[in-house]
Amino acid sequence: MLDAAVRGERWASDELLPLVYDELRRVAASMLSRERVGQTLQPTALVHEAYLRLIGSADVTWQNRGHFFGAAALAMRRILIDRARSLKAKRAKERVDADPDMVVSAESFGPTQDSEDLLVLDECLNALKARDERQHDVVMLRYFAGLTIDQTAAALGLSPATVKNEWTYARAWLLHQIERKRGV
Repeated sequence: MLDAAVRGERWASDELLPLVYDELRRVAASMLSRERVGQTLQPTALVHEAYLRLIGSADVTWQNRGHFFGAAALAMRRILIDRARSLKAKRAKERVDADPDMVVSAESFGPTQDSEDLLVLDECLNALKARDERQHDVVMLRYFAGLTIDQTAAALGLSPATVKNEWTYARAWLLHQIERKRGV
C-alpha cells in the first residue's frame, strides 16, 4: 500500500493515512513536547505536512514498517529544523530592528528547548551520520520514531544487542558533541 501511495494512487493514500495516523501523531507529539514553550505547530499539522512529503516523494520504495516510520520521523525533524531556521532568521531581523531596551529573551519565560537547541542537535546528528550512518539510523528510529530496541533491530536487520550497543554509544557521543557546541 505504501508503494502504491508513493506512485500517486489516490485509493492507497486515502487508505494508508488512517492506518498510520495515530502512530505518526504520537511521534509528532513526542517531538513537539521537546520544543520551546509557545510552539505554534500542532502535532496534527506536523503529521499532515510530513505525510505529504513522504507520499509526494518520487522513487521511494518502503522496505518495511520501520523504514516508513524512520522516514516519517526524519521528515518531521526536517520540518522542525526548517521552522527553527526561519524563526532564527526572523528573530535576528527583529533584534536589528528592535529598540535594545525592549528586547525580551526566551530565558525570561523559563527553561525551554529553543530553535538554537534544535539547530545544535541537527548539526550533531548530521555529524553523526557522516561519522557512522548505522548509529545515526538507530538514533532516528529509537529517538525520533519511538521504536523499541527490538523494532529497530528488525527494521535495520541487526541483532537487538547490536542496536543496544549502537544506541548507547550514539547517545553518549551526541551528548558530548552537544555539550561541546554549547561550551558546557
